[in-house]
Amino acid sequence: MGAGILARGPISIPEPVLAILRRLEAAGHETWCVGGAIRDALAGNPHQDLDLATAATPEAVRALFPRTVAVGMEHGTVGVLDDDGVLHEVTTFRRDVSTDGRHAVVEFGVSLDEDLARRDFTINAIAYHPIRQEWRDPFHGRDDFVAGVVRAVGDPAQRFQEDRLRILRALRFAARFNFTIEPATWSAALAQAGDTGHLSAERVRDEWVKGIATAQSLEHLVQLWRESGVTRTWMPECQSQAPTRTAEALADQVVDRDPVRATAFFCAPSAPVWRRFKGSNAEIHRAEAIDRGPARPPTAEAREVRRWMAVVGPAADDLRILALWRGDDSDGWTSIMDQIRSRGEATARGALAINGDDLIHAGVPAGPEVGRVLQHLLDLVLGDPGLNTRESLLRLAKKGE
Repeated sequence: MGAGILARGPISIPEPVLAILRRLEAAGHETWCVGGAIRDALAGNPHQDLDLATAATPEAVRALFPRTVAVGMEHGTVGVLDDDGVLHEVTTFRRDVSTDGRHAVVEFGVSLDEDLARRDFTINAIAYHPIRQEWRDPFHGRDDFVAGVVRAVGDPAQRFQEDRLRILRALRFAARFNFTIEPATWSAALAQAGDTGHLSAERVRDEWVKGIATAQSLEHLVQLWRESGVTRTWMPECQSQAPTRTAEALADQVVDRDPVRATAFFCAPSAPVWRRFKGSNAEIHRAEAIDRGPARPPTAEAREVRRWMAVVGPAADDLRILALWRGDDSDGWTSIMDQIRSRGEATARGALAINGDDLIHAGVPAGPEVGRVLQHLLDLVLGDPGLNTRESLLRLAKKGE
């Protein structure tokens, strides 16, 4: 698990972040780089989204910088805008004084080690001082990273009681890095998974989407959600085992990690999941279209494929890719679909060579009759694409064929 892990030497910190840190320290406020960027730097994957933790109060931070945003003042977080308008989060050292499992009341005026002690997992409780090139790792997070372990800081039951979203975060990190979850941490997650029902749907949805985007194996991610019991609360549609060929198909073919499509692969139906997550109307409608199906045409005959494309409409691409993931294209129907597209054959009214105005000018009464005739013409074209010319369709419409 230790391949690519950096030594405790210097890591690259963007100059705008260094400038913020220098100004805070020049004003007498101890400041460190913290958060996921430090963890990812250990994995050999540094990025620009670095957070700072400081002894300065939120008010002191705002007084030091000309352009700030009150990101979360009650939790000690101020956004500092650099010269390019990029926002960098600066958070005061803090500790939790009370929590309801969703939100915490925090207290400022504590030390860096106390601040790190309130974090979720040891791999996220590491700080780095780029000027002194000094590491602070009181909970041995680097050792856990090298060992491939997700371990809660301190008492895992208490960590999860403070914020039960941390259970989902544990699953996400385990799937992202292909780590195991330390036994006591896993036991605490199992004991409190049912309490995740009190979380906001938006926070749970965000964790699911992040997990899909970052997991080395989507099958592993879903397995963790199932085994932890979280799916019983949030995604009962995902309780059954995934379709066959999962590991092979997803390893070879899932590139875009589209969350709606991936959810539909593992959950049937999938629209209830997005309603429960309070997804966007677009996500819900797309999932509904996938659920309606049919999942594939009855045969690979071009006529049947065209008719199927007309029935499923915008869901055709999603259903095609899902069929490829399942291995449900042995008769080559997905290739036939590609050929239909490349030839520009009509599978919807909008692709016909005439429109409603043309029919009205040809003598078809305005109103529902126009739609009926267009649908009739589409049905003919689905059977014989060669009919999709203006002359042929007008002739057929006038004959009422």
